Amino acid sequence: MIEVTQRTRLRPSTGRSENVVVAFLRSLDWILLLAGAGLVGYGLWVVSGITRFDVPGDESYFVVRQGIAAGLGAAGLVFAAIIPIDLWRRYWKVVYVTTLGLVFVVFVAAETVRGSKRWIDLGVIQFQPSELGKVLFVLAIAGFAVDRVGPVARWRTIFTVLGLGAVPILLVFMQPDLGTALVYSAALFAILFFVGVRWRQLLVLAAVGVIAITSVLWWLPAAGLQVLKPYQAARLTLDPSADPSGITYNLSQSVTAVGSGGLTGRGVLGASQTRLDYLPEHATDFAFASLAEQRGFVGCSILLLLYLLVVWRGLRVITGASDLYGVVVAGGLVVGFLFQVFVNVGMTMGVAPVTGIPLPFVTVGGSSMVANLVLIGVLESIHSRGELGRARSA
Repeated sequence: MIEVTQRTRLRPSTGRSENVVVAFLRSLDWILLLAGAGLVGYGLWVVSGITRFDVPGDESYFVVRQGIAAGLGAAGLVFAAIIPIDLWRRYWKVVYVTTLGLVFVVFVAAETVRGSKRWIDLGVIQFQPSELGKVLFVLAIAGFAVDRVGPVARWRTIFTVLGLGAVPILLVFMQPDLGTALVYSAALFAILFFVGVRWRQLLVLAAVGVIAITSVLWWLPAAGLQVLKPYQAARLTLDPSADPSGITYNLSQSVTAVGSGGLTGRGVLGASQTRLDYLPEHATDFAFASLAEQRGFVGCSILLLLYLLVVWRGLRVITGASDLYGVVVAGGLVVGFLFQVFVNVGMTMGVAPVTGIPLPFVTVGGSSMVANLVLIGVLESIHSRGELGRARSA
């Protein structure tokens, strides 16, 4: 009788476990997952073309490394989707300290490459902590802001949020990594917007930001105080025709590559800017220019449509979130993602400053791939919680 009773008790438990798994799978945004998978696949295909001649004797060198990063990122996506979003909010202090640790560790453990300390060599791969920090930054700052900031927030509280955000931003800026620091800043502003700060206060903050940028680029240097390194200031105030053989060489070659692609591109062999290495950083900062040269307007449009699909589904996650924390986190992640795409694509055509921001899912670099897949995992976690909540209340 005891054995029968125990077996009877175990059976419903197994059934409930199966039901939970099925319910979780049904609650996922499968269109968002397919969009992410499409970007991974398309990105690997793009990388195979733009890096084919980079390593003599091993055409697939970068594709294999990027594929390994995609596998690690897929594991991170699953982990982020399973973790309840409330857990990040509850332990936001731990997440914040972890973020600070990630962006600080490069000053101790990273080697200086081209004047910057951004990457930690792990042997098989090089890890850029600030990339994963983009996601953790939003999770941590949102955890503090949702309980304290809103339409009736005092300036003191808003300044506290800005202060918490400023610390990792300054650490990233000091690496120096201006592009990633700008992504953090865009995400911080988005957090304040989605948490409900009044428009008047947001306008004041935007005006202060414009004044700060103007001071850093022009007023302070005119007074003899140089905040940015010379090459950073030159990139932000770049004129493609100013010095085609010097400081603007990369940009002028990028514009040439984009324009030469035409409607369908010149192909891998015909893309001389990329194949003959006239376009520096064609697999990293200027990957979009290489894609435009090889695959033309059609190839670029496919990539941009996939980005648009991710942004659209991200906005749906915002509208379907079950609580304010989910709204703020999803909003910060989507704005940060969109900011990266806009700036990277814009800089290859000379309409945005050259800041070294990676192109999501395309730029060669495992850290960016992993971070963006984790981002999708967090969005899935928020979406599934909202769907499951609505299913229980129905």
